Amino acid sequence: MFWSTPIVQLLSVCVSVIAGVTLIILRMRAGKKPTTLKKIIIPPLGMATGFIMFVAPITHIPWLWGVSAFGTGLLLFAFPLIVTTRLERVQSDIYVRRSKAFIIIIIVLFAIRLVMHQAVEEFMSIPQTGAIFYLLAFGMIVPWRLSMVSEYLRLQRA
Repeated sequence: MFWSTPIVQLLSVCVSVIAGVTLIILRMRAGKKPTTLKKIIIPPLGMATGFIMFVAPITHIPWLWGVSAFGTGLLLFAFPLIVTTRLERVQSDIYVRRSKAFIIIIIVLFAIRLVMHQAVEEFMSIPQTGAIFYLLAFGMIVPWRLSMVSEYLRLQRA
């Protein structure tokens, strides 16, 4: 099957590395400019468009697997991001306080993802693996961003 070739697997890892590095760079740059409610809300909304992938039968996974992946992101992987992301008011603007721990957490999460990816790929195709990790990431970003929205609104009222 085309989706299980070593080239496709290597490309999958390369795309993940590029995405991780891009996330770290964007996150570090975000701390230099004031944030807005829009900047906090748009990433999960944009990411939600990824649910369109489930239209393709090749990405279909059992419901229990999907719920488990989403729940793992929600209950396990979101926590370190929530704990290390703080907003602070500087005069009339609100900034995301940069955290060195964020970079370490993203690298550790990426390493866990790579290890899990290899194990998961033994039981399903690369598109299905992508679907699982998409749900895991979505489960991670939603509570993280909701936490940021809550803190943003609290600081805006203060």
